Amino acid sequence: MHLAYPAVLAALLFCTGLYGVLARRNAILVLMSVELMLNAVNLNLVAFDVWLSRAARDTLHSGQALTLFTIAIAAAEIGIGLAIVLAVYRNRGTSDIDKLRDTAEGPGPDSDAPAAEKAEATA
Repeated sequence: MHLAYPAVLAALLFCTGLYGVLARRNAILVLMSVELMLNAVNLNLVAFDVWLSRAARDTLHSGQALTLFTIAIAAAEIGIGLAIVLAVYRNRGTSDIDKLRDTAEGPGPDSDAPAAEKAEATA
Protein backbone atom coordinates (compact mmCIF):
# COMPACT_ATOMS: atom_id res chain seq x y z
CA MET A 1 0.00 0.00 0.00
CA HIS A 2 1.25 3.45 -0.88
CA LEU A 3 1.81 6.09 1.75
CA ALA A 4 -0.34 8.54 -0.20
CA TYR A 5 -3.65 6.79 0.58
CA PRO A 6 -3.60 7.12 4.37
CA ALA A 7 -1.99 10.57 4.09
CA VAL A 8 -4.81 11.86 1.87
CA LEU A 9 -7.43 10.27 4.12
CA ALA A 10 -5.80 11.86 7.17
CA ALA A 11 -5.73 15.24 5.43
CA LEU A 12 -9.44 14.95 4.61
CA LEU A 13 -10.25 13.95 8.20
CA PHE A 14 -8.19 16.82 9.58
CA CYS A 15 -9.83 19.35 7.24
CA THR A 16 -13.28 18.07 8.20
CA GLY A 17 -12.40 18.42 11.89
CA LEU A 18 -10.98 21.90 11.35
CA TYR A 19 -14.16 22.97 9.57
CA GLY A 20 -16.18 21.57 12.47
CA VAL A 21 -14.14 23.53 15.02
CA LEU A 22 -14.41 26.78 13.10
CA ALA A 23 -18.04 26.55 11.95
CA ARG A 24 -19.93 24.87 14.80
CA ARG A 25 -21.45 26.69 17.73
CA ASN A 26 -22.32 23.71 19.94
CA ALA A 27 -19.56 22.84 22.40
CA ILE A 28 -20.10 19.09 22.09
CA LEU A 29 -19.76 19.23 18.30
CA VAL A 30 -16.55 21.23 18.69
CA LEU A 31 -15.18 18.52 21.00
CA MET A 32 -16.12 15.86 18.44
CA SER A 33 -14.33 17.83 15.74
CA VAL A 34 -11.19 18.04 17.87
CA GLU A 35 -11.35 14.26 18.30
CA LEU A 36 -11.62 13.89 14.53
CA MET A 37 -8.48 15.99 14.12
CA LEU A 38 -6.63 13.86 16.69
CA ASN A 39 -7.66 10.70 14.85
CA ALA A 40 -6.24 12.14 11.63
CA VAL A 41 -2.94 12.70 13.42
CA ASN A 42 -3.07 9.13 14.76
CA LEU A 43 -3.62 7.79 11.25
CA ASN A 44 -0.57 9.71 10.02
CA LEU A 45 1.54 8.44 12.91
CA VAL A 46 0.69 4.82 12.21
CA ALA A 47 1.06 5.17 8.42
CA PHE A 48 4.47 6.81 8.63
CA ASP A 49 5.58 4.34 11.28
CA VAL A 50 4.73 1.39 9.02
CA TRP A 51 6.36 3.10 6.05
CA LEU A 52 9.56 3.97 7.93
CA SER A 53 9.85 0.60 9.66
CA ARG A 54 9.48 -1.16 6.30
CA ALA A 55 12.23 1.04 4.83
CA ALA A 56 14.67 0.85 7.76
CA ARG A 57 13.85 -2.66 9.02
CA ASP A 58 13.32 -1.12 12.42
CA THR A 59 11.02 -2.91 14.86
CA LEU A 60 10.73 -0.14 17.46
CA HIS A 61 7.32 1.12 16.22
CA SER A 62 7.54 4.47 17.97
CA GLY A 63 4.70 5.87 15.85
CA GLN A 64 2.31 3.26 17.19
CA ALA A 65 3.46 3.94 20.75
CA LEU A 66 2.83 7.66 20.24
CA THR A 67 -0.60 6.81 18.85
CA LEU A 68 -1.50 4.88 22.00
CA PHE A 69 -0.31 7.81 24.10
CA THR A 70 -2.39 10.22 21.98
CA ILE A 71 -5.48 8.02 22.35
CA ALA A 72 -5.04 8.01 26.14
CA ILE A 73 -4.66 11.80 26.22
CA ALA A 74 -7.69 12.22 23.93
CA ALA A 75 -9.80 10.03 26.21
CA ALA A 76 -8.85 12.14 29.21
CA GLU A 77 -9.49 15.32 27.24
CA ILE A 78 -12.96 14.27 26.15
CA GLY A 79 -13.85 13.20 29.69
CA ILE A 80 -12.82 16.53 31.17
CA GLY A 81 -14.30 18.47 28.26
CA LEU A 82 -17.68 16.78 28.57
CA ALA A 83 -17.68 17.37 32.32
CA ILE A 84 -17.03 21.08 31.76
CA VAL A 85 -19.71 21.30 29.05
CA LEU A 86 -22.27 19.57 31.29
CA ALA A 87 -21.44 21.86 34.23
CA VAL A 88 -21.78 24.94 32.03
CA TYR A 89 -25.06 23.63 30.59
CA ARG A 90 -26.46 23.09 34.08
CA ASN A 91 -25.49 26.61 35.16
CA ARG A 92 -26.32 28.54 32.00
CA GLY A 93 -28.92 26.38 30.26
CA THR A 94 -27.10 26.40 26.92
CA SER A 95 -24.03 24.95 25.32
CA ASP A 96 -23.87 27.54 22.54
CA ILE A 97 -20.33 28.89 22.36
CA ASP A 98 -21.37 32.39 21.27
CA LYS A 99 -23.59 32.79 24.34
CA LEU A 100 -20.83 31.59 26.69
CA ARG A 101 -18.26 34.26 25.88
CA ASP A 102 -18.97 36.22 29.04
CA THR A 103 -18.15 34.03 32.04
CA ALA A 104 -19.17 36.58 34.68
CA GLU A 105 -21.83 35.43 37.13
CA GLY A 106 -23.93 38.59 37.05
CA PRO A 107 -25.88 40.04 34.14
CA GLY A 108 -23.78 41.68 31.48
CA PRO A 109 -24.14 45.17 30.02
CA ASP A 110 -26.42 43.81 27.26
CA SER A 111 -28.93 42.31 29.68
CA ASP A 112 -32.49 43.51 30.12
CA ALA A 113 -31.95 44.92 33.62
CA PRO A 114 -34.17 47.86 34.65
CA ALA A 115 -32.84 51.35 34.02
CA ALA A 116 -32.87 52.15 37.76
CA GLU A 117 -30.40 49.36 38.50
CA LYS A 118 -28.16 50.58 35.69
CA ALA A 119 -28.31 54.11 37.07
CA GLU A 120 -27.35 52.90 40.55
CA ALA A 121 -24.43 50.99 39.10
CA THR A 122 -23.06 54.09 37.37
CA ALA A 123 -23.61 56.45 40.34
